[in-house]
Order: sequence, then structure tokens, then C-alpha cells
Amino acid sequence: MQASSFIQNNQPFSCIHCNYDVREHPSSSRDHCNRCLYSLHVDIHPGDRANDCKGILEPIGLLIKNGQVKIVYECQKCHERLNNVIAPDDDKQTVISLASKVW
Repeated sequence: MQASSFIQNNQPFSCIHCNYDVREHPSSSRDHCNRCLYSLHVDIHPGDRANDCKGILEPIGLLIKNGQVKIVYECQKCHERLNNVIAPDDDKQTVISLASKVW
């Protein structure tokens, strides 16, 4: 089995949850709203946009592992749980609000 490759996919978009106009990520690929942290279940491998689910990914907590903080998501459609690295421009207060739910 071949390891998946990261696919650069850094497009601005309008957040499906809060309607915020999300700009490109400052250093990587944007995959969640940096205001409310919601996302869409669109990737199978980072950046591929190949997942047919397209459900809303709700941020439900934080995962801290090896010194890295990730947002824990649950898809509101298929209920899969996913983790995603916090972006440097994510709203700090919104991230802090997830701190009471550390996985």
C-alpha cells in the first residue's frame, strides 16, 4: 500500500456554518474556517477533496499529542471523528473554548 501524499489545496471559501469569508492559509492548505473552526468532510487524504460524504465537521474538542494541538471533529452526517492541526490564524478564543474537551 502506498502512503498518501499531502495535496496542496489552498482556496478561499465561504464558511458553511458562519458565512465568514475564509482566506487562504498563511503557510499550508486551508481546510477549516479560522473563525468558527467548522469544516466540511471533503478529504479522504489531506487536500484531495475526494470524499463523497460532504457532511459538516463540527469541532468537538482538542487532542494534544507529542506537543501538537489538533482540533477533534465529528461529522454531523456520517459521525466519523477526525483530527486536524490548528492553523496559526485560528481564532484563539474559539480554540480556547474547546479546551474543556481535551481527548
